[in-house]
Amino acid sequence: MAELEGFERARPRARLGVGAAIVVALGALAVTVGVGVWRGLGDPAPVSTEATVAISTPPAPTPAEIYVHVSGAVREPGLYLLSEGARVVDAVGAAGGFAKDAEPGAINLARGVADGEQLVVPVAGEAPPAAAAPGGPAGGLVDLNTADAAALEELPGIGPALAARILAWREENGSFAAVDDLMAVSGIGPAVLEGIRDLATV
Repeated sequence: MAELEGFERARPRARLGVGAAIVVALGALAVTVGVGVWRGLGDPAPVSTEATVAISTPPAPTPAEIYVHVSGAVREPGLYLLSEGARVVDAVGAAGGFAKDAEPGAINLARGVADGEQLVVPVAGEAPPAAAAPGGPAGGLVDLNTADAAALEELPGIGPALAARILAWREENGSFAAVDDLMAVSGIGPAVLEGIRDLATV
């Protein structure tokens, strides 16, 4: 009987020891988890440097260009390359401005100029020339890039043979970039070119 009483008194201690062990184990687990979470918060997330995207501004579009033949009472007559949308004032400025004997009031400086146009600045007291249509017949400019054989033959010094050579050159090489390119056509020399320079355009 005494042995049984000793056993009963010992059971609460044993139970207390097991419970304490469980509490200690749970506390250790909680500490371990807490340390892990703290370390995770303290470490910065890795930053990838592999996917670096370069942002660039696209280049501005280049404005189109046109050829305008400026002649008459200007300081430097000739063929000039202007930006599309240019006006008569721009063409005259490219040609060095008005000559001393020019009649500026005879032309509209604000008018836009077209590709292949011939701008003639009249001399003081001279009537302004009628607008010439590029590639037109006699009385206008002959467009070397669009004229047929008949229109080419209206140019001084250009007969059927040279007209055919101009058409053949154009077929093989494409458009003329300037009237002076006629020198590349067999049979056309400086004298012929000078005679048609002010009567042709491209």
